Amino acid sequence: MLFTQAVEAEARQRLGAMLKGINAYRHHPYHRSASEPDILWREGTSQLLDYRRFRTESKNNRPVLLIPSLVNRAYIMDLQQDHSFARHLAQAGHSVFLLDWNAPGAIEQTFDLGDYIARTRRAIDACAAQCGTPIAAIGYCMGGILALAASLGIQDRVDALILMATPWDFHAERPDQAKALAALLPGLEPGMTQSGELAVDVLQALFAGLDPMLAVRKFITFAHHDTNSTAARSFVALEDWLNDGVALAAPVARDCIAGWYGRNATAQGTWRVDGLPCDPSQWSKPTLALIPAADRIVPPASARALAATLPRCLELTPPVGHIGMMTARNARAAVWDPVLEFLSDPEGSMPL
Repeated sequence: MLFTQAVEAEARQRLGAMLKGINAYRHHPYHRSASEPDILWREGTSQLLDYRRFRTESKNNRPVLLIPSLVNRAYIMDLQQDHSFARHLAQAGHSVFLLDWNAPGAIEQTFDLGDYIARTRRAIDACAAQCGTPIAAIGYCMGGILALAASLGIQDRVDALILMATPWDFHAERPDQAKALAALLPGLEPGMTQSGELAVDVLQALFAGLDPMLAVRKFITFAHHDTNSTAARSFVALEDWLNDGVALAAPVARDCIAGWYGRNATAQGTWRVDGLPCDPSQWSKPTLALIPAADRIVPPASARALAATLPRCLELTPPVGHIGMMTARNARAAVWDPVLEFLSDPEGSMPL
């Protein structure tokens, strides 16, 4: 009896602390107010954001295209004006562009992965044409797979590739979990058939399943933050982004869930782009693979499988998590500055 009462008291205390944190988040005054970049190019609901007006003049100027995942908003790579991966690269002298996918419109609802890869190539073409030189492509998470697949077909327009927390072997560490996700597909089909999308709420529920107690822990911690602190503002900025999700076009969802997670087509060499297997061993240019040591979304072994197949790949393991690559306090030193070092001399960065 005493044990049961103690458990109930502890549960009430934690729930109260979490609700206090949620209330503090809802009433926090922070709102994203970063100065907006220019728009270089539009296609469907996607747009190519141009950060060159934030660029610091430097001889070390390389055109860089940032390619985020289709699942979340692109501004994770430009989260806060004073803590932004995109602006950090621009302020170091590079011509930075960000491919903002936005939510699928009527056209994009019919897209499969091949269509998004084709759009990625057109964005690469637009950057290369604007700058008159090949570009470096930086892909984050799922965006890394899109960057690689797009670049393989146009190696004259991409001279370096950076893969950030990019999965490849979806059965490397948690095969049962990947197969369980694939097994959910038949149950998701009625909703996708009706709407043409995999809904935001479903995507968020799938991500929440990776760590069911995360929401409890993070809001309990936030309840103790000073409202005016940098840590509190950063928490709100990230939480706003997490709650600003986008749906996934139904054909893309089928490609990813059945093909990647179910059949592990990427690692098995059976995933096809332009009718041919997407073969990383055919990528001939320098590559930097950043594989976060504390990644709970993309198991490090999944990303290492891709790095191992790339002929000219430098692998780094920064001490951050998946989202921490963009948001952690040590992201500049652990991730962003190594990216700048690689961009300064991709050929010279290659291991002997």
